[in-house]
Amino acid sequence: MALTVFSLFFFFLSFTFHLPSCFSGQSSSMESVPDLQNTMYASIDGYPCVRLMNLSGTIGCSNPGRDKVVAPIVRFENVDRIAEPSAVLVSLDEFPTLFTRISDDSSFASKVGGVLVEPSTDFQKKLKGFSPDQKFPQAQFALYHNTSYEWNPIGSGIMWKSYNFPVFLLTESGSKTLQEFVTKNEDTKKSYTSNVAEFDLVMQTVKSGTHDSESCLKEETCLPLGGYSVWSSLPPINISSLQRSKPILLTVASMDSASFFRDKSLGADSPISGLIALLAAVDALSHLDGLGDLSKQLVFAVFTGEAWGYLGSRRFLVELDMHSDAVHGLNQTLIETVIEIGSVGKGLSQGVKNFFAHTKGDSSATNQTVAALKRAQESLISENIKIASASASNPGIPPSSLMSFLEKNPAISGVVLEDFDSVFVNKFYHSHLDDLSNVNSSAVVAAASLIARTLYMLASETEDVQNSTLAAINVNVSLVEQLLGCLLDCDPGLSCELVKKYISPMSTCPSHYVGVILDEPSSAPYAGYINDVPRFIWNFLADRTSIPRENNISDCQHGCNGRDEVCVKAETDGKGVCVLSTTRYVPAYSTRLKFESGVWNVLPPNSSDKMGVVDPVWTESNWNTIGMRVYTVQNAAYDRLVLFGGITLTVFAYLAIATARAFFNKAMKRD
Repeated sequence: MALTVFSLFFFFLSFTFHLPSCFSGQSSSMESVPDLQNTMYASIDGYPCVRLMNLSGTIGCSNPGRDKVVAPIVRFENVDRIAEPSAVLVSLDEFPTLFTRISDDSSFASKVGGVLVEPSTDFQKKLKGFSPDQKFPQAQFALYHNTSYEWNPIGSGIMWKSYNFPVFLLTESGSKTLQEFVTKNEDTKKSYTSNVAEFDLVMQTVKSGTHDSESCLKEETCLPLGGYSVWSSLPPINISSLQRSKPILLTVASMDSASFFRDKSLGADSPISGLIALLAAVDALSHLDGLGDLSKQLVFAVFTGEAWGYLGSRRFLVELDMHSDAVHGLNQTLIETVIEIGSVGKGLSQGVKNFFAHTKGDSSATNQTVAALKRAQESLISENIKIASASASNPGIPPSSLMSFLEKNPAISGVVLEDFDSVFVNKFYHSHLDDLSNVNSSAVVAAASLIARTLYMLASETEDVQNSTLAAINVNVSLVEQLLGCLLDCDPGLSCELVKKYISPMSTCPSHYVGVILDEPSSAPYAGYINDVPRFIWNFLADRTSIPRENNISDCQHGCNGRDEVCVKAETDGKGVCVLSTTRYVPAYSTRLKFESGVWNVLPPNSSDKMGVVDPVWTESNWNTIGMRVYTVQNAAYDRLVLFGGITLTVFAYLAIATARAFFNKAMKRD
């Protein structure tokens, strides 16, 4: 009996202590608790999909409750075999298929505990296209009834749905870490262990049960989407002048994009190529003399929040109505023509730079703008540029900021310059794949050249601008290349010399997600509440549109004189330079919101503001931390086996001790 008990005892010991053997090779290098944690857990870098709210509900991703999600990792090809909620590891080409199935099959969706999306290099060449946006983006704001038209035929709409599980796009380093972890553990994997992912994507709105914008703003578990737009005039507007103000030629572009993944919103073609073309056109015009003698005033505006209900352009028009400090010097009634630079980065086809002018109506001002664009094309004949009017069969202008202006004033003249005619040529619209490889720098240079020369002709208001004058308006090709590298790549990214000449960036890798507005909106906001890109744009435009001061250049330490002067480059050396420039920040947030006593309130719809009536009022949930890690765990069956074995061992140990004691007592009596 004693022999049997001791045999079982030693068998169980050998079985139980076999588990830690997988760490034996690393034990000699462990000197602290962090070393042990680093051995057990691997942190994975990735870009999250986060929870957003509107007035009617939610979109985006979140953990389903208040706690972290822990789920075994299963590859997409093996998902049909899963019996419990699992973290699906999916390649980029299978990502759309997975989410289509999740949307169509609720039973399958209940088995998805999380999603890990593997990155892929040069994937754009292999994929026909991927756009998580709608086929008609922001159709509710269209100025025409045909909202079933497909500007974006490849759009799946998956970014506008709500998912009660975490989703991360892995970075290149995160994917490598995950693969190394899985490979290492497969070498020592036991039948009673599994690799799991732990997701920390707990949203405050989920914890508090505030599932729409009005309730979460009231409970302060979210913040409104928004930020700061920028406008500038060339030359500066003399606010104190008694002379009659000139008609305004307003040129606009957008600085924000959208994506399924919050911090991976580059928007290279749509819309950043248009932004870069605008900045390059301003630079080209700024080198000309006599701009103050032109018949019309050139004004440039770069809006943010356009991907989320045209927040920037709509708020800009409201500020004009209120004659606020943010638009001091501008008169809305003087805006004669709006020229928007949209997606222009893919305008190169077989050596020809093709662009299309989208217009509404047939006013004389609109016809003059189109004629000026064609004249600009002729002046650039050696550049092989072709400009054409968009197809008359289109239902109207494509999704653009111009819609806001036309809704406000249907009689205004407007043109949108795009690289497409009837459907988007950008196959990655509002996707993280719309990156630097998706645009052509020569197309951006061509668009900037067209705009710069067109604006000069329209502002001159003369029948025949000399070719020699137009020939002097040249876009700086190296500046365009610099801007592409600064705004669309991590190397050099926002740490490039051009950006650091003006600001001290808070990050290196650019992202053009609009973000949230952090405090009370202001025409002179605290710099820490403004994202890197709008701060750079403000400084760049203020510098390029400025004129020298009469009393020479001075730093900003003692303040700049009046509204006609602004301080540029203040972040780089702490001093900055005072220049004469009309450059302003304009808050960008929903026209249905008002900040009162430290709280955001939703205003009732105003029937006179048609776009405000359909405004979703987008907000983003607050959160404490976002992260993800992987590790190996024993399965529950093995844990139960260990527990049962421990109980059995205890019982047998007790019997062994009792038997041994009886045996020794009997032996002692015998002696």
